[in-house]
Amino acid sequence: MDKQTHIRFDWAVKKLLRSKANFGILEGFLCELLHEDIKILEIIESEGNKEREDGKSNRVDIMVKDSKDELIIVEIQNTRELDYFYKILYNTAKAISEHIDKGKPYNVVKKVITVSVVYFDLGQGMDYIYHGCTTFTGIHRQDTLELSEAQKKMFKKPSVTSIYPDHYIIKVNGFNDIARDRLDEWVYFFKNSEIKEEFKARGLAEAREKLKEINLTGKELAAYRYYLEELRYEASIAATIKFEEQFAKEEGWAEGWAEGLEEGRAEGRAKSRAEGRAEGEKEKVREIAKQLKNERIDIEIIVKSTELSRTEIEKL
Repeated sequence: MDKQTHIRFDWAVKKLLRSKANFGILEGFLCELLHEDIKILEIIESEGNKEREDGKSNRVDIMVKDSKDELIIVEIQNTRELDYFYKILYNTAKAISEHIDKGKPYNVVKKVITVSVVYFDLGQGMDYIYHGCTTFTGIHRQDTLELSEAQKKMFKKPSVTSIYPDHYIIKVNGFNDIARDRLDEWVYFFKNSEIKEEFKARGLAEAREKLKEINLTGKELAAYRYYLEELRYEASIAATIKFEEQFAKEEGWAEGWAEGLEEGRAEGRAKSRAEGRAEGEKEKVREIAKQLKNERIDIEIIVKSTELSRTEIEKL
C-alpha cells in the first residue's frame, strides 16, 4: 500500500470529482479560494478536458458551470511549460468563444475563472498563490473606470472587473506546509495528499472520507499506481533535462572562464613584452639625450630630437 493516505487531487479530478455525488469536494475548494458560495450545476466536456485513452498526461483539467452561469476552469499541471501563461490565455479565450451563440449580443459573454494548480516554478515571485484580474485605471487621475448604473442593471454585474476573466495560480511546491488558513489546508492536501483531522476547510471533510486510497477498487488502484508511476517518470525526465541544462551552463561557464583566463594571461604577457620593449627604447632615448646634454647641445634641439620633455632632460 502506498504511504499516502489519500489519493492525489489531480487523480480525483480525473476520475472521481466529475460525478455529481462528489461535486461537494470541488465546490468546497472553490468556495475557500473565491471567498463565495459556489454551486456547481454541471461538468462541461470539451476537447481540452477529455481523458486520453492511454491515461498519460502531465495535466488534468475540468470545466464547470456554476449557479451564476459562470465558467470555472480548474487545471492541474505537473510538469514545467515555459509558455504556460499563454496556455491560460488560450484556454480562457477558447472557453469564451465556445460558449456564445452566433448572433447573440456581447453582454451574454460568460464570465470565466481559471484556477491553475501547478507543481513547478511558474514565473518569478515570492508568494505561492496569485490572483489576476482586469481593471482600467486613469492615466492622469489614477481613478478606476466603473460601470454606470444602467450598465450594472443590464449586465447584472457590480463592476467592470466582474465582467472580465479572473485568474488564480497556486504554486504548490512553493508552499511551506504550514496551514495558516482554510485555503492553505487545501494547498497542503494538494502537496502532500494528506488531509489532517484538524482541517476545517469546506469540502475537506467529504474529501477525507471519499478520497481515501483504500476506497479504490482493485482495478482503480492499479490504474492509480500506474498514473503515479507515469508522474514519477515525467518528473525524472524533467529533472534530467534541468540537470543537463545546468551542467551545460556550468561547463560553458567554466570553459569560457578558462578561455578568458588564458586570453587574459596571453594579453598580459603580450602587454608586458610591449611595455618592456617600450621602456627599453625610451631608456635608449634618455641615454642619447644625456650624451647630447653632456656635449652642451642646446636643450631645445634635444627636446625636438628625442621628444623628451624639458623637465626629463634637465633631470638627466
